[in-house]
Amino acid sequence: MRALHLWILLLAPIFSVQAWAQTDTLVVGEEVIKEESKQQGKAEKSNDNSIHTRTKGFVDTYHALATERHGKWMASRTRLRREITFEKGAAALFVSMNATYNAIVKDRTGVELREAYLSYAKGGLDLRVGRQIVVWGVADALRITDCVSPCDYTEFLAQDYDDIRMPVNGLQAKYTYRNVTFEAVCNPVADFFILPIDESNPWAVSLTAATLPCTIDLESGKPAKKLRNLEWGGRISANLSGIDFSVSALRTWNKMPAMELALSTDGKTLLATGRYPRMTMLGADCSLPVGQFVVRGETACYLGEAQTTASGCEVVRRNTFNALLGADWYPGSDWNISLQYCHRRISGDKTTISAYRNTGLATARISKELLRNLLKLSTFAYIDVSTGGIFNRFSASYALTDQIELAGGYDYFHADRGHFAIYHKNSEVWLKLKYSF
Repeated sequence: MRALHLWILLLAPIFSVQAWAQTDTLVVGEEVIKEESKQQGKAEKSNDNSIHTRTKGFVDTYHALATERHGKWMASRTRLRREITFEKGAAALFVSMNATYNAIVKDRTGVELREAYLSYAKGGLDLRVGRQIVVWGVADALRITDCVSPCDYTEFLAQDYDDIRMPVNGLQAKYTYRNVTFEAVCNPVADFFILPIDESNPWAVSLTAATLPCTIDLESGKPAKKLRNLEWGGRISANLSGIDFSVSALRTWNKMPAMELALSTDGKTLLATGRYPRMTMLGADCSLPVGQFVVRGETACYLGEAQTTASGCEVVRRNTFNALLGADWYPGSDWNISLQYCHRRISGDKTTISAYRNTGLATARISKELLRNLLKLSTFAYIDVSTGGIFNRFSASYALTDQIELAGGYDYFHADRGHFAIYHKNSEVWLKLKYSF
């Protein structure tokens, strides 16, 4: 019954009500004019203070079938999203909710509050407090300085990147003076990556090199939810003629856990415990249009980033350097070609660390719109340069109407080691139908 009430609250339309004053009609001509003028002033004042409501949303259903696992279902979910904005003058309240039925990952079925924040925007000041998504940097589907909002890898990368990025609970303040924007963020309680460990989920993480049964604990190593563990940082952005750039700093946590491995007391089980120590991110990014191209660069130093070590060793912290260079090409005729390369280097002693000192990850995107922009064909690939692994999503989407979109495609995985090794049998075909309102 409680779930039914939540659904009703989500689907119910929001009505705004305005009160109109009733006045007695005066028969004397001059007094009638005065009274009408008085009431008109009241009406204008009432309109200025009225609450405006805007709503939108969509319903989508997504289903994927494995091509290398004898027709095993990889995903099957249906979702309703409702977004409501209440505005009054310079203040606003934004609420976004999901109601989801997931036939594969049962614990993701239910009603979820995605975003809910109060905002105030006036002049150059923009304040937001509450549950919100914070996006930093210029990289496309890669995280360099974008360290505030963590990611949900319940279905790894086989979902829209907007759905992968998670909201955080905190305060965001921006002030714009001419072409420069000063931004500050503060999250009293840090949020971390969601990694699936339930073996019934085809996207569950595992230790590919483990030769023993493994037990994974991702919760006990998280920092306590206390004020001293808050996350804070800032960013300064400049939008100049011909170039945009920013510098940023964030005192945060390792939101992707580093695994600490140890044998159980009987020596028959491998225990993997996620650790999330403090770290500091110092970064910068820029974007520069050059003719038909947009060149993008982004770099960040993670001070004290946690590193997974060999079995029996404690997690160690090292400074890591991350740099990205990318370019978007718009040759015309609705073509878009985008390439990126990100390099990561671990400094210091690497004796007990299992990762490579230098690793590279590249992305490639090609898209083309046809039939008066009703049909869009695209391919987007992650390429693990260090190991040769690849994940490529081929997709085609067609707008049946202004509100209905049909999409389908094929996700291809190939890897013997590296980032994509545990998903090497997860290639799939998928179909998605979306109705927007």
